[in-house]
Amino acid sequence: MPIYEYLCYDCGSKFELLRPFSKADEAASCPQCNKQARRVVSRCASFSKSESGESTPIGGSSCSSCAASSCSTCGQ
Repeated sequence: MPIYEYLCYDCGSKFELLRPFSKADEAASCPQCNKQARRVVSRCASFSKSESGESTPIGGSSCSSCAASSCSTCGQ
């Protein structure tokens, strides 16, 4: 079963649920306020390794606040 991300527009809570494909687009109950939350598009990061072993993001930065050109300088 895949993990889906949801956002509650009432309280702003983001959470994940392990659900079958058949329930992927159904609204989910927010664990904070019990209102209906909607599924949001999940973000993912792709990386490539150079021959030297250095990882670099593919298709832009992997972090929205990252300005580095290489993940080796990341403090996270």
